Amino acid sequence: MEKKINSLENRKESYKTSSNVLISFKYAFSGISYVLKTSRNFKIQLICAFIILMIGFLLQISLSNYVTLIATIMSVLILEILNTSIESIVDLVMKKEFNRLAKISKDTSAGAVLLASINSVIIAVYIFVPKIKLLF
Repeated sequence: MEKKINSLENRKESYKTSSNVLISFKYAFSGISYVLKTSRNFKIQLICAFIILMIGFLLQISLSNYVTLIATIMSVLILEILNTSIESIVDLVMKKEFNRLAKISKDTSAGAVLLASINSVIIAVYIFVPKIKLLF
């Protein structure tokens, strides 16, 4: 019963914006933590990001190329978080019932992540291929 009361109290306050900046950061980190715990793809993307950054370090890429890699990696991670958010909202509204528009919403948000991922591969090829050619 106590759990239900706490849940109702949280729901009443959920529409409000926090007036405390530190609490806002806490909420943001909570969202990132949730995606990290629940999204297999986010974990895979983080592992790939770490590997790519290490390869960049080993190949001694320029600072501007590093900035480009980081911006590209961040775009994929941001879109993955937005994808998770959209999927959660759709699941909440649809309550496990199929709806063609809900499918379109989920598929298109996943498509955005896919396009960002393809873009990141293209950028990585552009940055790394010339460096790798020099090794051979």
